[in-house]
Amino acid sequence: MSPAEGGFSSPRILAAFAVATLIWGSTWFVILGQFGRVPAVWSVTYRFAIASAALFAWAVWRRAPLRLGGRGQLWAAAFGIPQFCLNYNAVYAAEHFVTSGLVAVVFALLVVPNSAMARLFLGHRLSGRFLLGSAVAMAGVVLLFVQEVRTSGAGPRGVLVGIGFTLLAILSASAANTMQAAEALRRHAIPSILAWGMVWGTATNALIAFALAGPPVIDTAPLYWAGLLYLALLASALAFVLYYQVIRAVGPARAAYSSLLVPIIAMAFSTAFEGYRWSIWAVAGGVLALSGLFIALRSARPRPEEAG
Repeated sequence: MSPAEGGFSSPRILAAFAVATLIWGSTWFVILGQFGRVPAVWSVTYRFAIASAALFAWAVWRRAPLRLGGRGQLWAAAFGIPQFCLNYNAVYAAEHFVTSGLVAVVFALLVVPNSAMARLFLGHRLSGRFLLGSAVAMAGVVLLFVQEVRTSGAGPRGVLVGIGFTLLAILSASAANTMQAAEALRRHAIPSILAWGMVWGTATNALIAFALAGPPVIDTAPLYWAGLLYLALLASALAFVLYYQVIRAVGPARAAYSSLLVPIIAMAFSTAFEGYRWSIWAVAGGVLALSGLFIALRSARPRPEEAG
């Protein structure tokens, strides 16, 4: 399906977008339970090893072709390493310096590089309504950012380091998102190409883990494994299948609106489980982000040259 053939007018695509966004909104809270005895890089390795095994099983069950050929494997590595190694290691590193809420808010900037890369490498044009909605939503992100910085316990240096790692994660994820919308990857079934991408990401994670943290470390705590399985099976295997369906249907720019909703959902979880209190900054930021989303996604279904 080309970006012009489906879009958010399709209930299936809208449902995939909503479910993936809701799952990812909860992960910032779950990731905190992964910090402890196991080095973060090994936790990332375990996460995507489990997720890739689940996707291979799913692909076999669906009888999806698993052989990619040499060129297909190169593409799997090209998007898998940035998406499942660089992106997630940078996110975990960022959360050592700043709050998960601040990381989630900064990650909302994903819509910017996704839009730029879609225009540069895929030739996608962006409608005026989409750009207006994005501007309104980004104003909301700025207010959410101000709120998180005001409440963050990290010093100025910690905030800068945390934001730096988050920006690295954003660029890595954006590169992978854009490749997923390219024709060379669109011809492969999503579970199959995702499974192989996660294999390449897992292998790279393991090499980095051995180099930086030594042999594998196992945590037997039930809470750690409950969080790990949630992150692997729901937040990785399921959510990425859904999200890549959205990318292929509406393009990486519109799909990145998921990242604008994630911090609002993350704050809702924090309200329920951590006693988070909404300030006027947070409320105003959330309203603007949702308003921008409404404006942008109500834009007319794009013509093929305007997809994205």
